[in-house]
Amino acid sequence: MRIAVIGAGVVGALIARELTRYETDVLLFEKEDDVGWGVTKANSGIVHGGFHEIPGSQRAALCVEGNAAYEALCEVLDVPFARIGAWTVALREEDRPALASLLEQGEANGVPGLDLVGRATLRRHEPSLSETAVAGLWAPSVGITEPWALATAAVENACENGLDLHLAEPVTAIRTRGERVDAIVTSRGKLPVDAVVNAAGLFADRVAAMVGLCEPVQFPRRGEYVLLDKAAGSLVRSVIFPTPSDASKGILVVPTVDGGLLLGPTAQNLERGAVDATGTTAAGIREVIDGATRLVPGLDLSLAIKTFAGLRPETVAETFIVGSTAVAGFYQAAAMRSPGLTAAPAVAKRLVEGAMKRELGLRQRTTFQPVRRGIRKLLDLPEAQRDAQIAEDPAYGRLVCHCNRVTEAEIVEAIHRGARSLDGVKFRTRAGFGRCQGGFCTDKVLQILTRELRVPMARVPLRGEDAWLLGEEVRP
Repeated sequence: MRIAVIGAGVVGALIARELTRYETDVLLFEKEDDVGWGVTKANSGIVHGGFHEIPGSQRAALCVEGNAAYEALCEVLDVPFARIGAWTVALREEDRPALASLLEQGEANGVPGLDLVGRATLRRHEPSLSETAVAGLWAPSVGITEPWALATAAVENACENGLDLHLAEPVTAIRTRGERVDAIVTSRGKLPVDAVVNAAGLFADRVAAMVGLCEPVQFPRRGEYVLLDKAAGSLVRSVIFPTPSDASKGILVVPTVDGGLLLGPTAQNLERGAVDATGTTAAGIREVIDGATRLVPGLDLSLAIKTFAGLRPETVAETFIVGSTAVAGFYQAAAMRSPGLTAAPAVAKRLVEGAMKRELGLRQRTTFQPVRRGIRKLLDLPEAQRDAQIAEDPAYGRLVCHCNRVTEAEIVEAIHRGARSLDGVKFRTRAGFGRCQGGFCTDKVLQILTRELRVPMARVPLRGEDAWLLGEEVRP
């Protein structure tokens, strides 16, 4: 049995890992040069509680189930996760009914620990909130993580369990024999397969069309963000939501797992083909700033270190498309709009343990190893262990990224684990993610990549073969 998963975002990565629990050959195809570089790399990183979802809906069930799985999943894969809770804030008296509605909805969905409180309790917990805040809904199950770190960890663990990873290899066609999947065609050739999982994110509609399916009909929704330096990180303790609109959950203030603050996102629907429209706009950034400062007036925008935009797939029905299809052997995990990150563990488990196991006759492996260890970060160690680590490997004593305190040894390990570009190192180590955004460490990272990969510096890409930082060398 050979199964191909298309798309190495967080959903595809977790599905591929889940499949390696079974006696089958699993292949994971990603058109980008690394894991998690599509929808996964540019979102809020929130593990939602489930109180925003309509009771009885598929999204509600998968969100609550996925949320409950995060602690154990992130622990076994050694991925940062913090259950910091969330406040949804009413800034006006007329917003109170919306909080009551969210409370009722969340309780119907089985969201634990919800509590509706007044102004005094709210401001005692979050004193930096606007003085106009009149009430808040507390959701203790809400958490934060790094989506790209989870995707990378899931793929690394899956590779340890036999996954065949194909990066920078887009799938161009899917062949069928009769009404059953028979083979896939990629940029490098044709491969026979018994089943295909479509987890292609923004491109899931194109993959579905390869087997003649017209679902999903999806379009990109752009969200713009502003990232603040760690100096702003202590302003709020939890995720801060406004009362939601019909269009979205609104502009949020989100602590990040590495100590910064993320503001956003906007929610702008784009034309179906605009799958690369990740540029920011003056209007979008102004909307982010206005919405965030309405909730937390004391935000210091001079601490902004980056603006960016991400795209997520949307459908008119605003629902996930998960399960088997009319084409035998073709499965979908498509239209993974918010809360797709939260639902991802549940989507992977339900799809594999449910439809695929039953229909394909999958048999469990006894040799599956679930534990993956991340790159050892020197500053996470006690002082005595740090000294011992540096004595054993002096590269741990050489700081490369001073903003995020990343050592040369950590960068070398990231390269040995698969980083082939500046972005590959950045997403594995946070080198270049800090206040200077790589201004003081990029040259050092380039030198290490050049040395470890044994290529000229001009041939080390920013992110892939079509994104270069340097031109050709002008002197020997």
